[in-house]
Amino acid sequence: MTTAPDGSPVEVYTLFPPLGEAEIVHGVLPAGAEVLELGCGAGRIAHRLVALGHPVVGVDESPDMLAHLDGVEAVLGRIGEVRLGRRFGGVLLAAHLVNTPDGAERHGMLAAAARHLAADGRLVVQWHPPSWFETAADGQGGAAGPVRTSLRDVRRHGGLLSATVDYRVGDRSWSHPFTARRLSEADLRSALDAAGLVHDRWLTADRTWFSARPQSSKSSSSRAR
Repeated sequence: MTTAPDGSPVEVYTLFPPLGEAEIVHGVLPAGAEVLELGCGAGRIAHRLVALGHPVVGVDESPDMLAHLDGVEAVLGRIGEVRLGRRFGGVLLAAHLVNTPDGAERHGMLAAAARHLAADGRLVVQWHPPSWFETAADGQGGAAGPVRTSLRDVRRHGGLLSATVDYRVGDRSWSHPFTARRLSEADLRSALDAAGLVHDRWLTADRTWFSARPQSSKSSSSRAR
């Protein structure tokens, strides 16, 4: 089994279908805006963004993930360290990466997003909201295309939640242990502020997706939305 540095099984990420994430990003940005996806994996979202008319640059630390990109400019590197000397109309940070247990790593990700974001651009983020940490339980899961998922060994300690997600496709299976940090909305806004960003608006009713903008932006969007 080939895995990315964070333990993600590469083959599974090539089997997941798009699940509407690209449409969320597309709805925030001007038509044709160039997008930088931080942690693009095998391109599940990036490929759909290209189909929607957005040129995409994908950054990932796994060369095995990047090998699956098609029509996407690939950049090998850690998110917090990438410096492309370019700014984008949209920056995407999906896959709950912002819930990393490491505060310095979280700041590095958000700072990388900020330094690549155009003055009128938008950062689009997917996160685990506080409610997810209350409800996550063994056996929880579902299906996405051919992939069935299930959580096991869910453990809570302090503000952390550790578990293993099992993936199954037919008679094949993979496992990925992970740990996520619970962030309150106040914690989230504080982390954004430290990176020079400000919460813009919630993009989904369950508040798992939101947009942010540079603090210097002239946008009249309300932080309270």
